[in-house]
Amino acid sequence: MVVWGVGVTVYFVAIIFRTSLGVAGIDAADRFHVGASALSTFSILQLLVYAGMQIPVGLMVDRMGTRRVLALGAVLFTTGQLGFAFAHSYGAALACRALLGCGDAMTFISVLRLGARWFPARRGPVIAQVAALIGMGGNLVSTVVLSRLLHDIGWTPAFAGSAAAGLVALALLLLFLKDHPEGYEPAPGPRPGKGAVRRQLVGAWREPGTRLGLWTHFTTQFPAMVFLLLWGMPFLVEAQGLGRDTAGTLLTLVVLSNMSVGLVYGQVVARHHEARLPLALGTLAATALLWAAVLSWPGAHAPLWLLVTLCVVLGACGPASMIGFDFGRPANPPERQGTASGIVNMGGFLATITTLLVVGVLLDATGGSYRIAFCAVFVLQALGLSRILLLRGPALRRERERIVASRVTTVHVPVRDNEGGGLRA
Repeated sequence: MVVWGVGVTVYFVAIIFRTSLGVAGIDAADRFHVGASALSTFSILQLLVYAGMQIPVGLMVDRMGTRRVLALGAVLFTTGQLGFAFAHSYGAALACRALLGCGDAMTFISVLRLGARWFPARRGPVIAQVAALIGMGGNLVSTVVLSRLLHDIGWTPAFAGSAAAGLVALALLLLFLKDHPEGYEPAPGPRPGKGAVRRQLVGAWREPGTRLGLWTHFTTQFPAMVFLLLWGMPFLVEAQGLGRDTAGTLLTLVVLSNMSVGLVYGQVVARHHEARLPLALGTLAATALLWAAVLSWPGAHAPLWLLVTLCVVLGACGPASMIGFDFGRPANPPERQGTASGIVNMGGFLATITTLLVVGVLLDATGGSYRIAFCAVFVLQALGLSRILLLRGPALRRERERIVASRVTTVHVPVRDNEGGGLRA
C-alpha cells in the first residue's frame, strides 16, 4: 500500500497540474493578451501531447520500469508547471504546457502497472478504480485551492507554489518507490522492434471491441473534460453571470459527482456485464438533454438549479468513459492489453482536443456566443453515437465467441473399469 500510494501521489499531483488551467482561463487570457481560440490552444496542445504519448509510454514502462518512467514524468510536469508560473509570452507558456502534458502522460499507465506488480490480479479492477478516484481528488484541489490562490496571491505565486507539490512527489518516489516486491521480478522479455509494435497496433485495432471502446470513450468523456479543463469557468461567469466563487463551486460539484458516480458504475459493471452499453448510452443521452436545456433556455441566463443539474450529470461522463476499457479488455489477449488500453484512452482526448478548438474558434467568430459555440458538443456526440451503434453488434458477438471458446468443456474418455472389467466414461 505504501509503495502504490507513492505512485498514486505522483498521479494525484499530475492531475492538479493538468486541470490547473481550467480555473485560470480568464486570468490566462488577460496575462498573455489572447482570444478564445488562442486560449484553447493551451489545453489542445497539452492534451495532444498526452494522447500521442500513450502507446510510447506503454513501451517505455515495459523496457525501463515504472520507477524510472514515473520519475521522468514528475520532472517534466513539475518543470512545465514551474515554467508556466514565470512565463510572460504566449509561446513560452505553450511550450510549458506541452512539457507538462508529456510528463502527465507518463503517470496513469505507470500507476496501473504498479498496481499489477504489487497486488494480486483479482484486485486489479478495484485498484485501478481507486487510482482514478484519487486522481479526481487532484481535480478537486485545483478547483478549490488553486482558484482561491489565484484570486488571493496572484498568478506567479500560485503556480510556482503548486509546483512545490511536484518536488515533494518526486522526493517520495525516489525514496520509497520500487518497481516490484523482492523475489517477484518479471521475466525479461524480448525488446520490441518496429515490426512487433506494428503488429501489436494492427492486431488491437482489428478487434471491433477495441474500436467500440475507443468510440465509447470518445463520446462520453469529452463534455466534462472540456468543461473542467478550460471552458467551464468562462461559460459560467461570462455567459451565465455567476460569480467566480459560485462558478468554482459548480466545477467542484462536477468533480464530486464524478467520484460518487464512479463507485456506482464500477460496482454495477462488475456485477452486471451487460449493463455496460446501457450505462454509456444513458449517460450520453442525459448529457445531451441537459446541455440542450441550458443552451436553449429562453432567458439571458439559465436558472441555478438547471446549472447544478448539468454539473451533476457531467460528473457521470468520466465514469461512463471508463466503460470503454471494459469493451477493449476482453477483446484482446493479455499481451495486447496495454496497446488496446492506449488506443481506447486516446478516444476521449481526441474528442476533447477537437471540441476545445472548435469552441474557441466559434467564440471568436460569433463575438462570444456560447450558445452557438457549445453546439459543437452535439456534433461530436452524434458522430460517436453512430460509430457505437455500428460496432456494438460485431463487438459483442466477438466477445461472446471468445467467452464460449474459453470455457472448460468436459471430455468423456473411455477408461478401464477395474471392478467390472469393462469400459466406463
